[in-house]
Amino acid sequence: MLRTYAEVKQAISSGNTVVSIFEEYLSVIKSNEHLNAFLEVFEETGRAQAIEVDEKIKDGTAGRLAGMVIGLKDNLCYKRHKVSASSKILVGFESLYTGTAVQRLLDEDAIIIGRLNCDEFAMGSSNENSAFGPVLNPINNKFVPGGSSGGSASAVAAGLCTVALGSDTGGSIRQPASFTGTYGLKPTYGRISRYGLIAYASSFDQIGPFTNNVDDAALLLEVMAGPDDFDSTASSKVVEAYSQAPDDSQNLKVAVIQESLDMDGIDPEVKAKMSNVIDTLKANGHQVEPVSFPYLDYMVPAYYVLTTAEASSNLSRFDGVHFGYRNEEAKGVEETYKKSRSEGFGVEVQRRIMAGTFVLSHGYYDAYYTKGQKVRRVLQNKTNEIFEKYDFIILPTTPSTAFELDAVSDPISMYLQDIYTVHANLSGNPAISLPLGNHSNGMPFGIQVIGDLFKEKEMLGFSKQLAKTDNK
Repeated sequence: MLRTYAEVKQAISSGNTVVSIFEEYLSVIKSNEHLNAFLEVFEETGRAQAIEVDEKIKDGTAGRLAGMVIGLKDNLCYKRHKVSASSKILVGFESLYTGTAVQRLLDEDAIIIGRLNCDEFAMGSSNENSAFGPVLNPINNKFVPGGSSGGSASAVAAGLCTVALGSDTGGSIRQPASFTGTYGLKPTYGRISRYGLIAYASSFDQIGPFTNNVDDAALLLEVMAGPDDFDSTASSKVVEAYSQAPDDSQNLKVAVIQESLDMDGIDPEVKAKMSNVIDTLKANGHQVEPVSFPYLDYMVPAYYVLTTAEASSNLSRFDGVHFGYRNEEAKGVEETYKKSRSEGFGVEVQRRIMAGTFVLSHGYYDAYYTKGQKVRRVLQNKTNEIFEKYDFIILPTTPSTAFELDAVSDPISMYLQDIYTVHANLSGNPAISLPLGNHSNGMPFGIQVIGDLFKEKEMLGFSKQLAKTDNK
């Protein structure tokens, strides 16, 4: 079972073909169907790509990702392949184009093996909201893999593909990475084009990778990042050589958000691991100091006010008229809208659309949406203030390890699973979850690093250093 791109390249240099590697992944997927990670395996097109890449390797014209087998979260568009955002309302819909991030991977000869289950329209923290059933955590099948990119996290943790893509709106890459013992990277907002990503909340969403080491995350970011004529929010800043990030940075100043460790509900073993990481950093010559971020209690409410408002707008296009699911018995436009949307959308998606419509409505817009934007600005200013003095922020990725299936039924309790991850989405900063913790309950958990805007290279180098130190 090949878990990293270095292992894939080693296998190819040892005489294995890309086709044989692809077939091996197919075999592992079939033996792990119970995880419900894949909604569809692209066996035919994936095999054709593998044959083509083998020819390119022989010719010496292969790209930087030749032989890397990638799974796509089911909200990323891939031409002539189905995409549904794990929702009934898009069942049977086939994408008319390929998203920029996916195309850049294909251009470097990566192989797309299939589309991965997720919470419907990326709304959830457990991958129990999919119209196609929950995804299981491969480490212990009684537990959730996290969400919304649970299928991507589960697939990488179980070795069903080399790497996978997810999207992160409030922690949907980092939280499942923490729950499954994988690496999950959310770049700076705008670092990777969102063209071809089915939108949940446009000012928060970012595409990012799940991997089994920092090197693969850095390489994927380097390939996918950069300006894009199809996305005006994609940054035109120069793409650095992230794959060459040094892991020997010295005398760094690291901030620890004190409120994250003082919060009620944090697992004692997560807190103890944080103390251990802090001690290790200090022993290695880094300056680590607690900083106050007194807005922890405001982050989740502000996040849900703003993201539900954007979701209400973004999801209005799924109306039962233009494409996707349509109730066949409805008479007239209004009844078609009502029946198609009430039958096509799941409960959680309906809840967020309704909440977003409310906060945008006349008489409540200023009280909720405008105030939410003001809170977001305060959070961004405070974060920028911290980065004037410190190189990185560290904090837990999640307050605890993965919870059991059906264990969290209250929406508010579920929303609070994102308490440590929404910060980076509200402020736009890059962040990564590193699988540094192992709990006595047998489940992993992550430690999160947040970097300054567009400082991914430095953040990835520091992450390598942390991962290397932790393995000693």
